[in-house]
Amino acid sequence: MIPSILPTYNRAPLTFVKGEGSWLTEADGRRFLDMGAGIAVNSLGHAHPDLTKALVDQAHSLWHTSNLYNIPKQTELADALVSQTFADTVFMCNSGTEACELAVKMARKHFYDAGQPERTEIIAFEGSFHGRSAAGIAAAGSEKMTKGFGPLLPGFTHLPFGDHEALNAAITDKTCAVILEPVLGEGGIIPVPDQCLKGLRDLCDATGTLLILDEVQCGVGRTGKLFAHEWSGIAPDIMMVAKGIGGGFPIGCVLATEHAASGMTAGTHGSTYGGNPLGCAVGVAVLQHIADTDFLEDVSRKAGMLRQKLEGVIASYPDVFECVRGVGLMLGIKCKMPNTDVIAACYDAEILTVPAADNVVRLLPALNIPDSDIAEAVARLDRAAQSLVA
Repeated sequence: MIPSILPTYNRAPLTFVKGEGSWLTEADGRRFLDMGAGIAVNSLGHAHPDLTKALVDQAHSLWHTSNLYNIPKQTELADALVSQTFADTVFMCNSGTEACELAVKMARKHFYDAGQPERTEIIAFEGSFHGRSAAGIAAAGSEKMTKGFGPLLPGFTHLPFGDHEALNAAITDKTCAVILEPVLGEGGIIPVPDQCLKGLRDLCDATGTLLILDEVQCGVGRTGKLFAHEWSGIAPDIMMVAKGIGGGFPIGCVLATEHAASGMTAGTHGSTYGGNPLGCAVGVAVLQHIADTDFLEDVSRKAGMLRQKLEGVIASYPDVFECVRGVGLMLGIKCKMPNTDVIAACYDAEILTVPAADNVVRLLPALNIPDSDIAEAVARLDRAAQSLVA
Protein backbone atom coordinates (compact mmCIF):
# COMPACT_ATOMS: atom_id res chain seq x y z
CA MET A 1 0.00 0.00 0.00
CA ILE A 2 1.33 3.44 -0.92
CA PRO A 3 2.17 5.59 2.14
CA SER A 4 0.42 8.86 2.90
CA ILE A 5 3.58 10.73 1.78
CA LEU A 6 4.33 10.07 -1.89
CA PRO A 7 7.42 7.78 -1.84
CA THR A 8 9.71 9.91 -4.00
CA TYR A 9 12.41 10.29 -1.33
CA ASN A 10 14.96 7.79 -0.11
CA ARG A 11 15.11 9.21 3.40
CA ALA A 12 17.75 8.51 6.01
CA PRO A 13 16.39 6.85 9.19
CA LEU A 14 16.62 10.10 11.14
CA THR A 15 13.93 12.35 12.58
CA PHE A 16 15.03 15.75 13.83
CA VAL A 17 12.92 17.64 16.33
CA LYS A 18 15.03 20.70 17.17
CA GLY A 19 17.81 22.77 15.68
CA GLU A 20 20.14 25.40 17.05
CA GLY A 21 23.07 26.91 15.17
CA SER A 22 24.87 24.09 13.34
CA TRP A 23 23.32 21.36 15.50
CA LEU A 24 20.23 19.20 15.09
CA THR A 25 18.65 17.07 17.81
CA GLU A 26 17.23 13.70 16.83
CA ALA A 27 14.02 12.38 18.36
CA ASP A 28 16.07 9.95 20.47
CA GLY A 29 18.17 12.80 21.89
CA ARG A 30 21.34 12.41 19.81
CA ARG A 31 22.91 15.65 18.57
CA PHE A 32 24.13 15.79 14.97
CA LEU A 33 26.53 18.36 13.54
CA ASP A 34 24.79 19.65 10.42
CA MET A 35 27.26 20.14 7.58
CA GLY A 36 24.54 20.13 4.94
CA ALA A 37 22.38 23.03 6.16
CA GLY A 38 19.27 21.62 4.51
CA ILE A 39 21.18 21.47 1.18
CA ALA A 40 22.67 24.97 1.44
CA VAL A 41 19.41 26.48 2.74
CA ASN A 42 20.02 27.26 6.42
CA SER A 43 22.58 29.92 5.58
CA LEU A 44 22.64 31.29 9.14
CA GLY A 45 22.08 27.98 10.86
CA HIS A 46 19.02 26.76 12.73
CA ALA A 47 16.78 29.09 14.75
CA HIS A 48 18.95 32.17 14.27
CA PRO A 49 17.54 34.76 16.71
CA ASP A 50 17.33 37.60 14.17
CA LEU A 51 15.54 35.43 11.62
CA THR A 52 13.22 34.07 14.28
CA LYS A 53 12.38 37.61 15.41
CA ALA A 54 11.77 38.79 11.85
CA LEU A 55 9.40 35.88 11.20
CA VAL A 56 7.51 36.17 14.50
CA ASP A 57 7.17 39.96 14.27
CA GLN A 58 5.81 39.69 10.75
CA ALA A 59 3.49 36.82 11.72
CA HIS A 60 1.97 38.99 14.44
CA SER A 61 1.34 41.71 11.85
CA LEU A 62 0.40 40.20 8.46
CA TRP A 63 0.86 36.82 6.78
CA HIS A 64 -0.52 37.04 3.27
CA THR A 65 -2.38 39.38 0.95
CA SER A 66 -1.30 38.13 -2.54
CA ASN A 67 0.34 40.19 -5.25
CA LEU A 68 -2.91 41.98 -6.00
CA TYR A 69 -1.59 44.58 -3.58
CA ASN A 70 1.68 46.25 -2.62
CA ILE A 71 3.83 44.30 -0.15
CA PRO A 72 6.27 46.61 1.69
CA LYS A 73 8.67 43.84 2.75
CA GLN A 74 8.83 42.59 -0.85
CA THR A 75 9.82 46.05 -2.00
CA GLU A 76 12.42 46.29 0.78
CA LEU A 77 14.02 42.98 -0.21
CA ALA A 78 13.94 43.79 -3.93
CA ASP A 79 15.47 47.22 -3.34
CA ALA A 80 18.26 45.62 -1.29
CA LEU A 81 19.01 43.05 -3.99
CA VAL A 82 19.01 45.66 -6.75
CA SER A 83 21.30 47.98 -4.78
CA GLN A 84 23.87 45.21 -4.19
CA THR A 85 23.86 43.36 -7.52
CA PHE A 86 23.85 43.81 -11.29
CA ALA A 87 20.05 43.67 -11.36
CA ASP A 88 17.55 46.38 -12.16
CA THR A 89 14.49 44.36 -11.18
CA VAL A 90 13.49 41.30 -9.12
CA PHE A 91 10.60 38.83 -9.26
CA MET A 92 9.81 36.98 -6.04
CA CYS A 93 8.76 33.33 -6.07
CA ASN A 94 8.99 30.39 -3.66
CA SER A 95 11.80 28.13 -4.87
CA GLY A 96 14.69 27.65 -7.24
CA THR A 97 12.51 25.52 -9.48
CA GLU A 98 10.03 28.36 -9.89
CA ALA A 99 12.94 30.72 -10.57
CA CYS A 100 14.06 28.45 -13.41
CA GLU A 101 10.60 28.54 -14.97
CA LEU A 102 10.61 32.32 -15.05
CA ALA A 103 14.19 32.58 -16.29
CA VAL A 104 13.28 30.44 -19.31
CA LYS A 105 10.08 32.40 -19.96
CA MET A 106 11.86 35.73 -19.57
CA ALA A 107 14.60 34.88 -22.07
CA ARG A 108 12.15 33.69 -24.71
CA LYS A 109 9.74 36.58 -24.19
CA HIS A 110 12.58 39.08 -24.50
CA PHE A 111 13.30 38.02 -28.07
CA TYR A 112 9.64 37.61 -28.99
CA ASP A 113 9.00 41.22 -28.04
CA ALA A 114 12.20 42.28 -29.80
CA GLY A 115 10.82 40.97 -33.09
CA GLN A 116 12.93 37.78 -33.09
CA PRO A 117 10.39 35.08 -32.19
CA GLU A 118 12.60 32.39 -33.72
CA ARG A 119 15.13 32.84 -30.90
CA THR A 120 13.77 30.28 -28.45
CA GLU A 121 16.62 27.79 -28.03
CA ILE A 122 18.59 27.58 -24.79
CA ILE A 123 22.04 26.04 -24.37
CA ALA A 124 22.61 24.07 -21.16
CA PHE A 125 25.36 21.79 -19.91
CA GLU A 126 25.65 18.13 -19.03
CA GLY A 127 25.82 17.52 -15.29
CA SER A 128 23.73 20.56 -14.46
CA PHE A 129 20.72 20.75 -12.18
CA HIS A 130 18.03 23.41 -12.49
CA GLY A 131 15.14 21.97 -10.51
CA ARG A 132 12.53 19.32 -11.20
CA SER A 133 9.86 21.18 -13.15
CA ALA A 134 9.23 20.61 -16.86
CA ALA A 135 11.68 23.37 -17.78
CA GLY A 136 14.19 22.34 -15.11
CA ILE A 137 14.49 18.71 -16.20
CA ALA A 138 14.57 19.71 -19.87
CA ALA A 139 17.44 22.07 -19.09
CA ALA A 140 19.36 19.35 -17.23
CA GLY A 141 18.62 16.73 -19.86
CA SER A 142 20.08 13.72 -18.04
CA GLU A 143 18.30 10.37 -18.25
CA LYS A 144 18.07 10.28 -14.45
CA MET A 145 16.05 13.49 -14.49
CA THR A 146 13.97 12.96 -17.62
CA LYS A 147 13.23 9.23 -17.97
CA GLY A 148 9.49 8.61 -18.01
CA PHE A 149 8.51 12.27 -18.15
CA GLY A 150 8.36 12.83 -21.90
CA PRO A 151 7.64 14.55 -24.11
CA LEU A 152 10.13 17.05 -22.79
CA LEU A 153 9.85 20.78 -23.18
CA PRO A 154 11.64 21.45 -26.47
CA GLY A 155 14.30 24.00 -27.26
CA PHE A 156 17.26 22.87 -25.12
CA THR A 157 20.69 21.88 -26.40
CA HIS A 158 23.03 20.06 -24.01
CA LEU A 159 26.79 20.42 -24.30
CA PRO A 160 29.67 18.70 -22.50
CA PHE A 161 30.92 20.78 -19.60
CA GLY A 162 34.03 22.74 -20.59
CA ASP A 163 33.86 22.10 -24.36
CA HIS A 164 34.46 25.61 -25.68
CA GLU A 165 34.47 24.62 -29.33
CA ALA A 166 31.10 22.93 -28.99
CA LEU A 167 29.71 26.03 -27.28
CA ASN A 168 30.88 28.35 -30.04
CA ALA A 169 29.40 26.06 -32.67
CA ALA A 170 26.10 25.64 -30.84
CA ILE A 171 25.09 29.29 -30.68
CA THR A 172 22.98 30.11 -33.73
CA ASP A 173 20.50 32.75 -34.79
CA LYS A 174 17.86 30.72 -32.95
CA THR A 175 19.64 30.82 -29.58
CA CYS A 176 18.10 33.06 -26.94
CA ALA A 177 20.12 32.14 -23.86
CA VAL A 178 22.84 30.08 -22.21
CA ILE A 179 22.09 28.74 -18.73
CA LEU A 180 24.86 27.71 -16.33
CA GLU A 181 25.64 27.16 -12.63
CA PRO A 182 28.85 29.04 -11.72
CA VAL A 183 29.51 26.12 -9.38
CA LEU A 184 27.81 22.86 -10.28
CA GLY A 185 26.12 21.65 -7.12
CA GLU A 186 24.23 18.40 -7.68
CA GLY A 187 26.73 17.71 -10.46
CA GLY A 188 29.56 17.23 -7.96
CA ILE A 189 30.77 20.66 -6.72
CA ILE A 190 32.60 21.71 -9.88
CA PRO A 191 33.51 25.42 -10.09
CA VAL A 192 33.49 27.01 -13.52
CA PRO A 193 36.90 28.70 -13.97
CA ASP A 194 36.84 32.50 -13.98
CA GLN A 195 38.31 32.66 -17.47
CA CYS A 196 35.52 30.41 -18.76
CA LEU A 197 32.84 32.65 -17.28
CA LYS A 198 34.54 35.67 -18.81
CA GLY A 199 34.72 33.93 -22.18
CA LEU A 200 31.06 32.94 -21.94
CA ARG A 201 30.07 36.51 -21.15
CA ASP A 202 32.06 37.76 -24.15
CA LEU A 203 30.47 35.15 -26.41
CA CYS A 204 26.97 36.06 -25.25
CA ASP A 205 27.70 39.76 -25.82
CA ALA A 206 29.07 39.10 -29.31
CA THR A 207 26.00 37.07 -30.34
CA GLY A 208 23.34 39.05 -28.51
CA THR A 209 22.54 36.01 -26.37
CA LEU A 210 21.26 36.33 -22.81
CA LEU A 211 23.32 34.77 -20.03
CA ILE A 212 21.31 33.04 -17.28
CA LEU A 213 23.23 32.09 -14.16
CA ASP A 214 21.73 29.60 -11.73
CA GLU A 215 22.96 30.66 -8.29
CA VAL A 216 20.29 28.79 -6.36
CA GLN A 217 22.90 26.73 -4.50
CA CYS A 218 26.13 28.73 -4.91
CA GLY A 219 24.69 32.20 -4.26
CA VAL A 220 23.93 34.28 -1.16
CA GLY A 221 27.41 34.26 0.36
CA ARG A 222 28.11 30.56 -0.10
CA THR A 223 31.42 31.14 -1.95
CA GLY A 224 32.62 34.15 0.06
CA LYS A 225 31.10 36.70 -2.32
CA LEU A 226 27.44 37.68 -2.21
CA PHE A 227 27.08 35.83 -5.52
CA ALA A 228 29.56 33.39 -7.03
CA HIS A 229 29.88 35.10 -10.42
CA GLU A 230 31.39 38.16 -8.70
CA TRP A 231 34.72 36.30 -8.40
CA SER A 232 35.08 36.42 -12.19
CA GLY A 233 34.18 40.09 -12.55
CA ILE A 234 31.27 39.39 -14.92
CA ALA A 235 27.53 39.80 -14.52
CA PRO A 236 24.63 37.81 -15.97
CA ASP A 237 21.51 39.15 -17.65
CA ILE A 238 19.24 36.92 -15.59
CA MET A 239 20.00 35.13 -12.32
CA MET A 240 18.12 32.48 -10.36
CA VAL A 241 18.33 32.72 -6.56
CA ALA A 242 16.72 30.66 -3.78
CA LYS A 243 17.84 28.35 -0.92
CA GLY A 244 20.08 30.56 1.25
CA ILE A 245 18.16 33.80 0.66
CA GLY A 246 15.38 32.57 2.95
CA GLY A 247 17.62 31.02 5.59
CA GLY A 248 15.16 28.13 5.85
CA PHE A 249 11.95 29.89 4.78
CA PRO A 250 10.86 29.00 1.22
CA ILE A 251 11.67 31.93 -1.04
CA GLY A 252 13.13 32.31 -4.51
CA CYS A 253 13.96 35.24 -6.76
CA VAL A 254 14.79 36.02 -10.35
CA LEU A 255 17.10 39.00 -10.74
CA ALA A 256 17.42 40.64 -14.15
CA THR A 257 18.60 43.67 -16.06
CA GLU A 258 15.98 45.99 -17.48
CA HIS A 259 17.06 44.87 -20.95
CA ALA A 260 16.54 41.17 -20.27
CA ALA A 261 13.23 41.70 -18.48
CA SER A 262 11.80 44.00 -21.14
CA GLY A 263 9.15 41.50 -22.24
CA MET A 264 7.78 40.79 -18.78
CA THR A 265 4.86 43.18 -18.52
CA ALA A 266 1.68 43.01 -16.43
CA GLY A 267 -0.02 39.63 -16.78
CA THR A 268 2.94 37.74 -18.28
CA HIS A 269 3.87 35.99 -15.01
CA GLY A 270 2.64 35.74 -11.45
CA SER A 271 2.62 33.89 -8.15
CA THR A 272 0.03 33.67 -5.41
CA TYR A 273 2.52 33.17 -2.59
CA GLY A 274 5.69 34.58 -4.14
CA GLY A 275 7.09 37.53 -2.23
CA ASN A 276 4.69 37.08 0.68
CA PRO A 277 5.29 39.20 3.81
CA LEU A 278 6.59 36.28 5.90
CA GLY A 279 9.20 35.13 3.39
CA CYS A 280 10.38 38.62 2.53
CA ALA A 281 10.72 39.63 6.19
CA VAL A 282 13.08 36.70 6.70
CA GLY A 283 14.89 37.41 3.41
CA VAL A 284 15.56 40.99 4.47
CA ALA A 285 17.03 39.78 7.77
CA VAL A 286 19.20 37.20 5.99
CA LEU A 287 20.58 39.75 3.55
CA GLN A 288 21.36 42.24 6.32
CA HIS A 289 23.80 39.68 7.73
CA ILE A 290 25.24 38.03 4.63
CA ALA A 291 25.73 41.12 2.47
CA ASP A 292 28.04 42.60 5.09
CA THR A 293 31.64 42.75 3.86
CA ASP A 294 33.09 41.55 7.14
CA PHE A 295 30.70 38.59 7.18
CA LEU A 296 31.71 37.55 3.66
CA GLU A 297 35.41 37.88 4.50
CA ASP A 298 34.83 35.60 7.47
CA VAL A 299 33.13 33.04 5.21
CA SER A 300 36.33 32.93 3.16
CA ARG A 301 38.43 32.60 6.31
CA LYS A 302 36.31 29.73 7.63
CA ALA A 303 36.42 28.10 4.21
CA GLY A 304 40.21 28.19 4.19
CA MET A 305 40.34 26.65 7.64
CA LEU A 306 37.88 23.89 6.73
CA ARG A 307 39.62 23.08 3.49
CA GLN A 308 43.05 22.87 5.12
CA LYS A 309 41.73 20.48 7.78
CA LEU A 310 39.95 18.38 5.15
CA GLU A 311 43.16 18.01 3.17
CA GLY A 312 44.71 16.41 6.24
CA VAL A 313 41.86 13.92 6.62
CA ILE A 314 41.96 13.05 2.91
CA ALA A 315 45.70 12.43 3.07
CA SER A 316 45.16 10.14 6.07
CA TYR A 317 42.60 7.94 4.31
CA PRO A 318 43.69 7.45 0.69
CA ASP A 319 41.45 4.37 0.35
CA VAL A 320 38.37 6.41 1.27
CA PHE A 321 38.95 9.86 -0.22
CA GLU A 322 40.51 11.20 -3.40
CA CYS A 323 40.42 15.02 -3.21
CA VAL A 324 38.49 18.07 -2.09
CA ARG A 325 37.21 20.70 -4.49
CA GLY A 326 34.89 23.67 -4.54
CA VAL A 327 34.97 27.25 -3.35
CA GLY A 328 34.05 28.96 -0.10
CA LEU A 329 31.77 26.90 2.11
CA MET A 330 30.60 24.89 -0.88
CA LEU A 331 33.03 21.99 -0.80
CA GLY A 332 32.91 18.50 -2.26
CA ILE A 333 35.00 15.51 -1.25
CA LYS A 334 35.45 13.09 -4.13
CA CYS A 335 35.45 9.58 -2.71
CA LYS A 336 37.20 6.38 -3.76
CA MET A 337 34.68 4.10 -2.09
CA PRO A 338 30.94 4.69 -2.70
CA ASN A 339 29.87 8.07 -1.36
CA THR A 340 26.76 6.41 0.06
CA ASP A 341 28.99 4.33 2.34
CA VAL A 342 30.80 7.47 3.48
CA ILE A 343 27.55 9.29 4.20
CA ALA A 344 26.23 6.30 6.17
CA ALA A 345 29.44 6.24 8.22
CA CYS A 346 28.98 9.95 8.83
CA TYR A 347 25.50 9.25 10.22
CA ASP A 348 27.09 6.82 12.65
CA ALA A 349 29.57 9.55 13.62
CA GLU A 350 26.64 11.96 14.06
CA ILE A 351 27.58 14.36 11.27
CA LEU A 352 25.30 15.22 8.34
CA THR A 353 26.66 15.51 4.80
CA VAL A 354 24.99 15.57 1.38
CA PRO A 355 25.58 13.33 -1.66
CA ALA A 356 26.28 14.60 -5.17
CA ALA A 357 27.15 13.18 -8.56
CA ASP A 358 30.65 11.98 -9.47
CA ASN A 359 30.84 10.05 -6.17
CA VAL A 360 31.09 13.27 -4.17
CA VAL A 361 30.10 14.10 -0.59
CA ARG A 362 29.06 17.72 -0.18
CA LEU A 363 29.84 19.95 2.79
CA LEU A 364 27.52 22.97 2.84
CA PRO A 365 27.54 24.24 6.43
CA ALA A 366 25.90 27.35 7.80
CA LEU A 367 27.94 30.36 6.72
CA ASN A 368 28.29 31.50 10.34
CA ILE A 369 29.47 28.11 11.63
CA PRO A 370 31.81 28.66 14.62
CA ASP A 371 35.46 27.66 14.30
CA SER A 372 34.97 25.13 17.09
CA ASP A 373 32.21 23.40 15.09
CA ILE A 374 34.47 23.25 12.04
CA ALA A 375 37.10 21.46 14.11
CA GLU A 376 34.47 19.09 15.52
CA ALA A 377 33.09 18.38 12.04
CA VAL A 378 36.52 17.37 10.77
CA ALA A 379 37.07 15.18 13.84
CA ARG A 380 33.78 13.40 13.21
CA LEU A 381 34.56 12.99 9.51
CA ASP A 382 37.88 11.46 10.55
CA ARG A 383 36.04 8.99 12.80
CA ALA A 384 33.69 8.11 9.97
CA ALA A 385 36.60 7.43 7.63
CA GLN A 386 38.41 5.41 10.26
CA SER A 387 35.37 3.19 10.67
CA LEU A 388 35.41 2.43 6.94
CA VAL A 389 38.98 1.15 6.95
CA ALA A 390 38.95 -0.58 10.32
